[in-house]
Amino acid sequence: MRTTLTLEKDVAAMVERLRRARRQSLKALVNDALREGLKSLAKRDPVRARFETESVDVGRCLVRDVDNIAEAIAATEGDSFR
Repeated sequence: MRTTLTLEKDVAAMVERLRRARRQSLKALVNDALREGLKSLAKRDPVRARFETESVDVGRCLVRDVDNIAEAIAATEGDSFR
């Protein structure tokens, strides 16, 4: 199969370094890399373990308007924060 690939600069640099180090052709190196990468992708389990967070009662909200940052800080640190 013939196709054209556009490699990003960092990927092209890695391919070129490996190609020189292994003294392989570009075709052989790209085929080996794709083969290994595709095997790895096929092994991954797309189903993730369920994660649950327990809820905790922290009491009533101490600030009337949570959008007012100054009021929220004053409620937790006192008015001395200014």
